Amino acid sequence: MKKIKLTAMLLGISSMAMAQTADNTELPFYQVLISIIITLLAFTLILVIYTLQKVAQLLKREAMGDRYLEVEEQTMWEKLLSLKPLSAEKDVELDHDFDGIKELNNPIPPWFNVLFYGTIVAAFVYILYFHVFEAGNLQAQEYKNELVVAEKQKADYVKKAGNLIDENSVTLLTDASKIKEGEQVYATKCAVCHGEKGEGKVGPNLTDEFWLHGGSIQEVFKSIKYGWPAKGMVAWQNSMNGAQMQELASYILSLQGTNPAGAKEAQGEKVASENSVSDSSASISQANTVQQ
Repeated sequence: MKKIKLTAMLLGISSMAMAQTADNTELPFYQVLISIIITLLAFTLILVIYTLQKVAQLLKREAMGDRYLEVEEQTMWEKLLSLKPLSAEKDVELDHDFDGIKELNNPIPPWFNVLFYGTIVAAFVYILYFHVFEAGNLQAQEYKNELVVAEKQKADYVKKAGNLIDENSVTLLTDASKIKEGEQVYATKCAVCHGEKGEGKVGPNLTDEFWLHGGSIQEVFKSIKYGWPAKGMVAWQNSMNGAQMQELASYILSLQGTNPAGAKEAQGEKVASENSVSDSSASISQANTVQQ
């Protein structure tokens, strides 16, 4: 009887769980009603099976008479495997006899029956939950959800990874979209002093081959990051991450050889550019194409 109560309680809990969807919203009334009916049917089936077992025991006791009381007490292991004691082997003997070897009709162990019927119940619940009530996500939807999460994690990683770029690890970017992002940063932070096209105003001309503090990608990055306070250039390391400064430095180097009108006279020492004039023009052209 305890087993029946426990089973009924588990079925009741499962039916209540099925009455909600994955996002904790209640299902329509008819779906809840179907779930309750299925639970009651399952409980009734268990009750019928239990009753039949009791009837079978009573019939067996009546048929065996006093012998029923003489049956040996089974160990826990024998009960688990549904093994019969030696005194009851004659009751499970089959007519098969080969060279004195007899076959016993031992029942299937209870644990195997539990697993077998459990898989049937699990399959039934699965169909109801995922295909009838559509309360859970199928594999295709789970895959799409995981892709969304992965994209968010990727964006977070890229955002954090930008701070890992410094003057020692920075490299020259040639991707048009990155150059365009650097151009946007330049327009908001650098154009006031260096001119809209890098021609130079208060700050030096950035389009020629002459540099005051070096013209390599590492040196330009370093100038952006730490600035030159003594000359009026602020440090941008507190307002831009490494990736943004890399994009800005790459854009500045892409201005080499553009020769804008009204360019300021050369200052500093002549340095061989990392970006050729043709590469610079191509990068700017590609960036403008992306913008259009």
